[in-house]
Amino acid sequence: MVERLRDAIAQARASRENRALDDVRPRAGDRATMTLRPGIAGAAWQALDPWSPAPRLLEAARVVTTEPRAEAAPFDLMRTKILQQMRAKGWKRLAITSPTAGCGKSTIALNLAFSLARQDELFSMLIEADLRRPSLARMLQIESGAQVSQVLDGRAELREHACRYGSNLAIATNARAAENPSELIQSQTCAQGLDRIEALYQPDLMVFDTAPVLVSDDTLALAAHVDCVLIIAATEETTIKEIDICERELAERTNVMGVVVNKFRYSGPEYGYGYGAEVSQ
Repeated sequence: MVERLRDAIAQARASRENRALDDVRPRAGDRATMTLRPGIAGAAWQALDPWSPAPRLLEAARVVTTEPRAEAAPFDLMRTKILQQMRAKGWKRLAITSPTAGCGKSTIALNLAFSLARQDELFSMLIEADLRRPSLARMLQIESGAQVSQVLDGRAELREHACRYGSNLAIATNARAAENPSELIQSQTCAQGLDRIEALYQPDLMVFDTAPVLVSDDTLALAAHVDCVLIIAATEETTIKEIDICERELAERTNVMGVVVNKFRYSGPEYGYGYGAEVSQ
């Protein structure tokens, strides 16, 4: 199934002619590059409330990347590929989405974020951008009532609605659905809010867990604010047509980094893999 899905994705891409991704819009990589984190950025990170979850809590959320173990290897490989591409192109903002619900995009986003956190010199942010059906606070059992949508609409500062895992991973969540999410994401206030976060905290990477593309226009709107997007597809659930439509719509607005094939079982005796994800770029 995985091989057929990968081949079909490649064929769908090849059938679309004259796709010019880099000419769609200005990219974050075109902005002035921040090479050093000034003292005020370090103070901003320290001002975030520390969060130290119990290992069993992360296990319940299917987070397996807090330590370098066999189960983390597929996500660590994904981390390396993503970092190489984003650094080469000067990108900082990555959206993670899926064609439909139930593909595991939030689990992928969480595991990528905690994998990134294991690199001490790398400062990363995971931001809840699925404003209709937020799930990160529930999955991580964060009970602070944080509402990052209030940061995006200019009513609050990030330090009031985010927590810090270790010294270098910020997690901003929504305790409940936001009002008028599509209008909020498309607003100038949202764009300014994201720019303000980036300027103050100077993260190396901002990861956005977004809404499924085929259920609303929220992620298509968010595409204007990010540098690239990663599509999560579920084996034996997501159809080739859904992947093709999703990729085509996003490619008109931003850079599509690749497709992750999720929820498939495979054997790898040399690593002991049993369940994981595979990236098709």
